[in-house]
Amino acid sequence: MTDRPQVPLDLSQPQQLHVVGVGGPGMSAIAIVLAEMGHRVSGSDLRERPVLERVRAAGVEVHVGHARRNVLGCAAVTASTAVPGRNIELDEARRAGIAVLSRAGMLSSICAQAKSLGVAGTHGKTSTTSMLMLVLASAGWRPSFIIGGDVTDMGTGAQWTDQEWLVVEADESDGTHLELPLFGTILTNVEVDHLDFYGTEEAIVASFDQYLSQISGPKVLCIDDPVCAELATRHGAITYGTSPAADYRAVDVHAEHGSYTFTVVRSGETLGTVDLPLRGIHNVRNALGALAMACTVGVDFEIASRALAKFGGVARRFDIRGIDGGATLVDDYAHLPSEIAAVLGAARCSGDDWRRIVAVFQPNRFNRMSVMSPAYRDAFVNADLVVLTDIFASGTTPIPGVTGKLVVNSILDAHPTTRLAWMPRRVDLIEYLAKELRAGDVCISMGCGDIASLPDEVQQRRSEQRVVAS
Repeated sequence: MTDRPQVPLDLSQPQQLHVVGVGGPGMSAIAIVLAEMGHRVSGSDLRERPVLERVRAAGVEVHVGHARRNVLGCAAVTASTAVPGRNIELDEARRAGIAVLSRAGMLSSICAQAKSLGVAGTHGKTSTTSMLMLVLASAGWRPSFIIGGDVTDMGTGAQWTDQEWLVVEADESDGTHLELPLFGTILTNVEVDHLDFYGTEEAIVASFDQYLSQISGPKVLCIDDPVCAELATRHGAITYGTSPAADYRAVDVHAEHGSYTFTVVRSGETLGTVDLPLRGIHNVRNALGALAMACTVGVDFEIASRALAKFGGVARRFDIRGIDGGATLVDDYAHLPSEIAAVLGAARCSGDDWRRIVAVFQPNRFNRMSVMSPAYRDAFVNADLVVLTDIFASGTTPIPGVTGKLVVNSILDAHPTTRLAWMPRRVDLIEYLAKELRAGDVCISMGCGDIASLPDEVQQRRSEQRVVAS
């Protein structure tokens, strides 16, 4: 085992801290936790956002707009990688000799104040982190948590309880996972993503290898993922999955009416049954990983099982946003090929008896699509109709010839009979879906850009059409 990462800031005593870009999902969570730890926290963002009301409610002083005076008197300033290094508040902090921390640096400083369990992996981090947190909470442990999405049962994605345990999402996108001083971890899977940061698939795998080597406590890995299976052997990890070789194995898995039932076997011993109110075999694995970690650190199986049976989900994970004229509209964060395939497979096998699956996908980031568009060729095989939009930039620079049409071509080259509609303009997309959807359809809009509001926009347009028709 290699040494735990160095912690840049001692947060054991109250101090004045400032968060640049406090309206972002990751930074708002950090600001809330810092304030709940007892620090004097301020934050700034370029514009007013709905999340800022929650940040203010936690006691954070929020400034709309950036100004040098915002950092005066601070012990440390933190910002995400999305904030330019030339930002005037960061510049002023450096000029004044104030410590400037990355988000990863501040998050690692928070993790050092508790016994921290991280959830890492290419997919499933947010759901699995949320499940683990709720299981520990059901055991009366009152864990603190920092999660990448709002947990439906809690109404927030971050909370500091000042108790022994912290559950945190360990994000690999910018190497954050390598900076966190963790006691234990769950690793859900390892696939190709964030090549702009890592460069090669080998570098991604190497980062998770290093990540596991830094952890002294339990390492719980999904054996159904081939990379995880190899890493599990290398690091002597506890394994989970549907494979007969798993230490914690899900057997007798059944889907019905949007939920799953499965039996958990640990090293040949039947522990009991879990009724999971979620769609998709991927969520069975996520729940099993959370359960395996919880049992490993001392939670009773029955407590874990009852907690999972009440799990309300996470925002933007198969989030049913409405039923209009018999058509169900769903929003999901899925944006990588295997995530999309998992969501559509979940809809196909959910037991909901939907007659038609309409998949709407908004590709994300020009640099990602320039490299990864061929990987989407088989992601939509469970859809009856595929609707593609243009690329959502997410701050990346346009590349000549790189548009959503690359994904369209990839799908049609591999599956020429696919019914597919290319709708690069938002107004055309809304009009098309408003007219196309019918009773018995489930329309699943996917992506990590502004596609999240599409279900509401389509329902609004259908409502307007009914008024005109009447």
